[in-house]
Amino acid sequence: MKEQTVGMVGLGIMGSAMSANLARAGFRVAGFDVAPRRRTEHARSGGVAARSPREVARRSSIIISSLPSARALAEVAGELAASAKRGTIVIETSTLPIAVKRNARDVLAKRGVIVLDCPLSGTGAQARVKDLLIYVSGDRAAYRKTVPVLQGFTSANYYVGPFGNGSKMKFVANLLVAIHNVAAAEAMVLGMKAGLDPAQVLKVVAGGAGGSRMFQIRGPMMVKGDYSEATMKNEVWQKDMTIIADFARELDCPTPLFAASAPIYNAAMAMGLGKEDTGAVCAVLEEMAGNPRRRKKRKAR
Repeated sequence: MKEQTVGMVGLGIMGSAMSANLARAGFRVAGFDVAPRRRTEHARSGGVAARSPREVARRSSIIISSLPSARALAEVAGELAASAKRGTIVIETSTLPIAVKRNARDVLAKRGVIVLDCPLSGTGAQARVKDLLIYVSGDRAAYRKTVPVLQGFTSANYYVGPFGNGSKMKFVANLLVAIHNVAAAEAMVLGMKAGLDPAQVLKVVAGGAGGSRMFQIRGPMMVKGDYSEATMKNEVWQKDMTIIADFARELDCPTPLFAASAPIYNAAMAMGLGKEDTGAVCAVLEEMAGNPRRRKKRKAR
């Protein structure tokens, strides 16, 4: 049986992890990224390095996009519209405003290409071990066609209704991530200032009623005080925080705990931790508590 080729536009932390899992699931992955280094790494790991989104579209009828900005999605949509075959399905996984995704959907619909709004729930570390959820919204028939591909890089997929519902669900999930991450750091700092061993705090608390997925995932970083292996960089997270805040504001929905978490992330940026993992909010709270540890420097890339 011939290998199915799946396209991947965007080979960053998430895109490269998804590509690796798709390859392990038996798919050939034609991948493109604006950074030549990422294309080279993709080829070294067994993928097909495409020279442009247009080449990705020529090679595959199911394409996954994982992009950092509205501008990037608009540019990629234009490229795909120029080469994609009618009936091609784009699984759009980026975290972006819904209006931006609708614009891309409308551009591609004129060429007979179907775009599904499919944000992911999970960190880069989770992506590497296929521990991702995906919230699919849009054309249901197109969703059904993509299920084998979705199963290649996620642990579960959920169809959540009309286009845009996937993003709405992601905003709800990310609001909780923002709050739980800061809450985990706050608890860890309290324990350390009280003289407790941070490793023991993680071991004892994580499995109890006060534990959370963020405490389990980012707690080990907080124990070490090392955030250099970023699974979500603070500088990227700023975009997600802004999108959620704008979305809630449009709905006139109060989000007091989310709002309270925002200054902690802003402080991480002010401390020069933009390229560190968002778990570095623990370092911010340590400074605020007057109990800072010496942090390990971020490894050179």
